[in-house]
Amino acid sequence: MSHLPAYDVIIAGAGSIGTPTAFYLARAGLSVLVLEALPSVGQASNKHAIGGVRATHSDVSKIYLCAESIKVLSTWREIYGDDIEWRAGGYCFVAYEQQVKKTLQDLLACQKSFGLNIGWLEAEGIRAIIPDIQMEGLLGGTFSPEDGSASPMKTCFAFYRHAKEAGAEFHFNEPVIQIGTGSGQIQSVTTAQGTYACKYLINAAGSWAADISNLVGIPLPVKPEAHEAGITEPVQPMFSPMIVDIRPREGSSNFYFYQHPTGKIIFCLTPNPPILGNYCQDTSAFLPLASQRLIELMPKLMNLRVRRTWRGTYPITPDGLPIFGRTEALDGYLLAAGVCGQGYMLGPGVGMLLTHLIEGRLNAAEEECLRALRLDRSFTSAEKLK
Repeated sequence: MSHLPAYDVIIAGAGSIGTPTAFYLARAGLSVLVLEALPSVGQASNKHAIGGVRATHSDVSKIYLCAESIKVLSTWREIYGDDIEWRAGGYCFVAYEQQVKKTLQDLLACQKSFGLNIGWLEAEGIRAIIPDIQMEGLLGGTFSPEDGSASPMKTCFAFYRHAKEAGAEFHFNEPVIQIGTGSGQIQSVTTAQGTYACKYLINAAGSWAADISNLVGIPLPVKPEAHEAGITEPVQPMFSPMIVDIRPREGSSNFYFYQHPTGKIIFCLTPNPPILGNYCQDTSAFLPLASQRLIELMPKLMNLRVRRTWRGTYPITPDGLPIFGRTEALDGYLLAAGVCGQGYMLGPGVGMLLTHLIEGRLNAAEEECLRALRLDRSFTSAEKLK
């Protein structure tokens, strides 16, 4: 293999996970090559993301990793100079049913144990921060003011620019077509343009991660699931938090929306039943469902005009939790897959996690993340705040 171009790490995918991972690896002094099938960074799921970033999950590993991401994103402009549109508007999970109220309140102790600034607000407290919220039937909700939002595309490009400055190489329009192994070890990666030797291959290919893994005979329980989102015309500032309603409704299992700093309302729902596959054309079914849920939660938005809708894919796992870390069957093959539509908020934390794994300097929390989110787990638990 000595005649081949050689790298310490090759990353498959230049999206929300692969690009920040390249940044941290290159900053650590490792030689990094990112192979991307599309023409530039962030052109798959990243550009379809609506930009929410929260540490308020029900899974302790995601709490930790997303809290690390928030530390990075909230200070990015100060440290690196790029305006990624970070805004700490907070997240508000609202409860209109007793079971939802119980779920949210039961999670508070775990969330607070990780130092999250989150608490329960009664209905009047919710109205104080979201004046136009539907008050009829509102039981209250949780509010985490340090969660927020930023631009996924601007963030991905900022990581790309700084990763390149640190020495990482990016090859676009160059999908992985073959992976060379020997003696139970990753040895090389082949594209239509050439073959590259490496010590590590990180699978950060999003909704296409299972296809990459099939090349080495390691099945991944990751499937693409279609989700749609929309954006309205701009209006005067009305509220700051991302509002999340986890009640199931006909055609959807949850709904969430926020007001962008430009005044536009950005909204998304999780379809029920799930829509599997990589079909990314928006549909006529989404807007009536989403509009109904939006108006139920904030009737004042009834006459707002929708500018456009779009559709992207979430790489889904059976338990709604990602798959990170080593594989027992193949040394040097690392997974950063199945992020279930939360790659943007997980990206910086996962990039640091994988860098520390390769460097051999994991902290105790990172070791626990890798234990809990390994490929050979049972997949029987369930994320309660998907």
